[in-house]
Amino acid sequence: MFPFSIGHLAEGIILDYTIKIGGSAGQGLHTIGDALARVFARSGYHVFSHQDYESRIRGGHNFYQIRFSDKPAMSSRERMDMIIALDKETVLCHATELAEGGQVVYDSETIKETLAGPQFFDIPFARLATNHGGSRLMANTAATGAVLGMIGMETNVLFTVIRDNFTKKGDEVIQANINAAAAGHEFAKNKCARCHFTASPPANPKMLIGGVEALAIGAIASGLKFYTAYPMTPATGIMNYISVHAAEFGIIVEQAEDEIAAINMALGAAFGGVRAMTGTSGGGFALMVEGLSLAAMTETPVVIALGQRPGPATGFPTRTEQGELQFALYAAHGEFPRVILAPGTPEQAFYAASKAFHLAEKYQIPVIILFDQYFGDCQWTYDGFDFGKTVYHDYRLRGDTFAGFKNYKRHAFTQTGVSPLGVPGDARHVVVTDSDEHDEEGHIVEDAETRKKMVDKRLFKKMPLIRREIAPPLLYGSEKPEIVLAGWGSSYGLIKEAVDALSRDYEIAMLHFSEIYPLPPAEQTAYLKILGEARMAICIENNATGQFARLMRAEAGYVFTHSINRFDGRPFMLEELIGEINGFLGRV
Repeated sequence: MFPFSIGHLAEGIILDYTIKIGGSAGQGLHTIGDALARVFARSGYHVFSHQDYESRIRGGHNFYQIRFSDKPAMSSRERMDMIIALDKETVLCHATELAEGGQVVYDSETIKETLAGPQFFDIPFARLATNHGGSRLMANTAATGAVLGMIGMETNVLFTVIRDNFTKKGDEVIQANINAAAAGHEFAKNKCARCHFTASPPANPKMLIGGVEALAIGAIASGLKFYTAYPMTPATGIMNYISVHAAEFGIIVEQAEDEIAAINMALGAAFGGVRAMTGTSGGGFALMVEGLSLAAMTETPVVIALGQRPGPATGFPTRTEQGELQFALYAAHGEFPRVILAPGTPEQAFYAASKAFHLAEKYQIPVIILFDQYFGDCQWTYDGFDFGKTVYHDYRLRGDTFAGFKNYKRHAFTQTGVSPLGVPGDARHVVVTDSDEHDEEGHIVEDAETRKKMVDKRLFKKMPLIRREIAPPLLYGSEKPEIVLAGWGSSYGLIKEAVDALSRDYEIAMLHFSEIYPLPPAEQTAYLKILGEARMAICIENNATGQFARLMRAEAGYVFTHSINRFDGRPFMLEELIGEINGFLGRV
């Protein structure tokens, strides 16, 4: 087999493999996928993985797809170099995806059928696990070892991963799993006659991190002290990660009874003087919108992680879509400033969490971090994050600083529209606010003149200042492109690799927006000029109606010449997107 990476053909053949592990929920395919991803990352490879799973605890068809390469990998591919089939359905669903020279690995004793053809490799995972590990429950460990045997990798890194995974279960369990992995490795290494996979020598280990993990770590690094949510896919992982590390960093985590309670708890904590955050998906965000307006009226800073999934209603609970941008833009009653960030990589997510808290507290507004299931579950490799780039400034009045105010007014009129944010109980001053329109002190009013001044303060004075804090989209590729591929959020890696692949034949570039509302001021960045001068500008989105394209038309007056939309709950594959783009280019 001679694998290559799209976008690097000019540089020659490089190592670039894709492995798919398929089975039903409860078979442990995530265990195999996660272990392999960590082994590849710790061996110095670039890794990109994503998952596809049904909304059930057991049964259904799920898969875990891993791409690893000696060059950066940022998206998923259509063709599989190896398929680990834990059940017959995986063979039926995915055997046609096999690349030339690829292998479907299965256990005939488990699926109770022997498959004919040179592409099928029968490995008795369950028997190897029983004979060498003492239990068929270790069949997945044997399968993991077998994959490494097929691609010519040694087992020392896997054994370290096993020790990490089973530390709490004791030496006996650790050794049993090591034995099972070694048996799978030895069997595959000796029996696979068609295995022409080649792994390069190990390099420096890399950090493997997922989207929701990066958001959670970024929040912790930014001084988060209170997180509350009601569990809802795909945002639940944020709460899970923060809960594990809550005691270590002095964070209170509260699982609320519903999303109404969650956002109001977050507002209460923020009003009380700490950095607070909540997370949900579209259905839960629907319940939060009154609280969102409350945050705006009381000018209470709050960060909301909004994990998109296909709707309406509960839709596809575990699938992906960029379908809630318009919802995030216009949810809640009344007119007020908000910021929407949409990171496209775990690294961007880490810094987005920092910026979200910074902007929320500086301007006393709600900030929404918008992501989707694909982004939340995908994993990338990095050498590390620079914690020095996080921003932390405490904009609150505390202690002696607060006490020094002569006549404190919570909603005082100021040149910037930002009023002093005092912490209740930290000084003799009483902090007053209200969900009704109020005066500078926070007391309810009914007069028109105060209403006009307050709207001017909250909206018109703050918005231009907020807009100047928004970063321009990332330009990647040609500096004077004829073709521009535009996207936002989770499309980053996919579009970037598409640009790499097409740049041999076209002057092409990517414009990726990770800070999408308000749009950055046109006079401070050249993105509108780049779009306007391009012969073709294609907006790529995982939704049916082109929600970001509509935002650009409404806010910037720009209309994309073409659009590519996918809305079946699945992400784009790299070859698929390149094919769609070539379809447009071929007609020009």
